[in-house]
Amino acid sequence: MVKEQLEVLKALDVAKTQLYHFTAILIAGMGFFTDAYDLFCISLVTKLLGRIYYTVEGASKPGSLPPNVAAAVNGVALVGTLAGQLFFGWLGDRMGRKRVYGLTLLIMVLCSVASGLSLGNQPKAVMATLCFFRFWLGFGIGGDYPLSATIMSEYANKKTRGAFIAAVFAMQGTGILAGGIFSLVVAAIFEKIFPAPAYAVDAKASLPPEADYIWRIIVIFGAVPAVLTYYWRMKMPETARYTALVEKNAARAAADMSKVLNQELKAETDMVERLTMEPSNSFGLFSKEFLKRHGLHLLGTTSTWFLLDIAFYSQNLFQKDIFTAIGWIPPAQTMSASGEVFKIARAQTLIALCSTVPGYWFTVAFIDIIGRWAIQMMGFFFMTVFMFAIAFPYNYWSQKENRIGFVIMYALTFFFANFGPNSTTFIVPAEIFPARLRSTCHGISAASGKAGAIIGAFGFLYAAQNQDRTKTDHGYPPGIGVKNSLIMLGVINFVGMLFTFLVPEPKGRSLEEISGENDGDVDEIPKPQQGNNRTVPV
Repeated sequence: MVKEQLEVLKALDVAKTQLYHFTAILIAGMGFFTDAYDLFCISLVTKLLGRIYYTVEGASKPGSLPPNVAAAVNGVALVGTLAGQLFFGWLGDRMGRKRVYGLTLLIMVLCSVASGLSLGNQPKAVMATLCFFRFWLGFGIGGDYPLSATIMSEYANKKTRGAFIAAVFAMQGTGILAGGIFSLVVAAIFEKIFPAPAYAVDAKASLPPEADYIWRIIVIFGAVPAVLTYYWRMKMPETARYTALVEKNAARAAADMSKVLNQELKAETDMVERLTMEPSNSFGLFSKEFLKRHGLHLLGTTSTWFLLDIAFYSQNLFQKDIFTAIGWIPPAQTMSASGEVFKIARAQTLIALCSTVPGYWFTVAFIDIIGRWAIQMMGFFFMTVFMFAIAFPYNYWSQKENRIGFVIMYALTFFFANFGPNSTTFIVPAEIFPARLRSTCHGISAASGKAGAIIGAFGFLYAAQNQDRTKTDHGYPPGIGVKNSLIMLGVINFVGMLFTFLVPEPKGRSLEEISGENDGDVDEIPKPQQGNNRTVPV
């Protein structure tokens, strides 16, 4: 057990839920709201980009982005996110959480605006400019992952810590929903003000010049919530765990948290010096000691996040292609440009409202009751079940009369992704590693997830688009590529279940007890086992 703990950290662990908790959730959560909006809004406008920049003069059908361009536009932000997670995760442990927290928002604001202003005389120039700025947008987004998770975990009490971190991450669902709703509004306004025929012999006739403003407005709007959050993010004090255990500044840690908790806390300078000299507070990330104590934990967090994001980002970024494949979104030539954006946004909003957002908040409600491990295992299991359930009888689901059933089954995979590993993979790395390595290890885990997302963005989209070329008699793609991709995603989710056995259960324990920072010998973190339908420590 933990031998001793600083008074300021004890106070944080047992603090009753109060205003500063909700303030921290809102400040950190608005960053994730922006992250999700910026990452996923691009999927709403990629078909519009194809119509604007790749429709050939005199063609009877609207153009579409070539597979390699579509993959780049959708996936380049994920590459930037991966780089940002590694860089800012490391920087958060070197310079402090707060010092770099505002920088990530500034990058996001500037690059959101620059992405929407992408210019060029040729389609390649516009796409290249857009991809350039979306890479750096992703870089800023990447920093929010380790910093937000670490800050929230270090502010929270141990009883409701999981729910607080989950609430921050749940703002991702709200950002996805907001992206769909805002796109619906913009598309509806443009359809009303600049009407165009849904079909014409020349596809350019269904594309008024003003359509180019639609995607730019949608992309630029991502800067708004980031701007609104910046001031409050800069007002937050540094976390006491970083100040005391990493910077070794007991006086400032006590002073900062005295203001936050509204109680007097003494500066335990001697204890800080003694604790930070312990062997458990001196080993580095690439040491044998770290490998011995946390090596399997890091493998568990990186592998499960990697596997989860292959499935999750494939589903989110390319759900429009799946809805088109089953005929839920009509062929492009039957809609105007703004009408197509409206229908794609409506589909994404419906999925977000009925499954994505509820999944996040189910995690918030139950994570401190049934635990992280149980939720992650359950989520992977049901994602596997529903992926296989829509993949193997795909020809049945692709029939027009069975379309609603497909959408329901597809929505359930989103629900159990969010009431499952999409939430827990974000939460656990912020709890189980030492304070001086917490942000770095969370960044590594998150970057592993984005490596999986990149595979989903570049690999599965390209495979699906290149296999679904022919048309059936009823006009819809046979869906060979989509079907095979869904089967593969089901297999990946099953493998995620297996790697979940490496993930520890930190429910109800202080961060110092979990990581062993206050003890020369780290206690074994409880491994999950099933008993009486709940997770119990060994």
